[in-house]
Amino acid sequence: MSRIHEALKRAEQERAASQGGRIESTPATEVASVTRPVMPETANPGGSSAAVATAPAPAAPTAGMPSFASQFTFDTLLARCAQGEWNPDPKTMLFFNREENARGAEQFRTLRSRLYQMREKVSLKKILVTSALPKEGKSFVSANLAQVLVKQHGRRVLLIDADLRMARLHSALGTTSAPGLGEYLLGESDEFSIMQRGSMDNLFFIPCGRHVAQPAELIANGRMKMLLQRVEPLFDWIIIDSPPAVPVSDASQLANFCDGVLMVVRSNSTPYDTAQKARQEFVGKMVVGVVLNGISRADSYARYYYDVYEKTPQQKG
Repeated sequence: MSRIHEALKRAEQERAASQGGRIESTPATEVASVTRPVMPETANPGGSSAAVATAPAPAAPTAGMPSFASQFTFDTLLARCAQGEWNPDPKTMLFFNREENARGAEQFRTLRSRLYQMREKVSLKKILVTSALPKEGKSFVSANLAQVLVKQHGRRVLLIDADLRMARLHSALGTTSAPGLGEYLLGESDEFSIMQRGSMDNLFFIPCGRHVAQPAELIANGRMKMLLQRVEPLFDWIIIDSPPAVPVSDASQLANFCDGVLMVVRSNSTPYDTAQKARQEFVGKMVVGVVLNGISRADSYARYYYDVYEKTPQQKG
């Protein structure tokens, strides 16, 4: 220790001599406790030189990367969220037109009521909508469920297209598909730049974004969970459209971030054993109900359009 002390003292004396002044020596014990690097001498405005000890400057954020430290409020969202002219498909988007009694509209209102009834018993805000196979109507159900929820005064709803393999929601809503969830999961965009809104008040939409390789790995990288944690306080409901549950694993991974799963089954189309297999993908998750889609007009009055389970999560197993 004595040699270290002498070396430090000699270095400070040489430094003082080079500056033409005297610097008080620092005890070796104090020097050892300094963990912040001492930056090179810089000239002060008065002309004297001084040694500035500072912590390393934080690295500048990469352009386009999500700014997770920024304050995220609804006013900020309104200011930065892109508002565009949506051109929704009038045949499938039931609540954008003025026809209150469009076919299927009342069934969605009843579905909304059932979800609110369940919400009185369990925590329910983030709902994953999926199906066993493609083309069973999960995107149709996702979009219209979001629309009927936002029809209630003051309710804010976020609709997310998390089907990174065969996205359809942007086409149904008549808007652009990018930037979207894919760019966010890749770290190329932040929450504000991927979210958009159209003519329906308080309905916000995150499209799928551009095509990405290995969607399942991207969903599991932690950014999806972080996105939902960031935006959840700003919305009353978050509806997530996912890929079908049987062919790929995306839906079961997305269910880990959601409060409940809504299954869509197509009448006279979905095989019974395939629907049962899809249900098994969500063992341990709360399946809030099943929507029977594609029934005839006559059957719609004689049969349930959907079945929302009344059992508690413990009873479902």
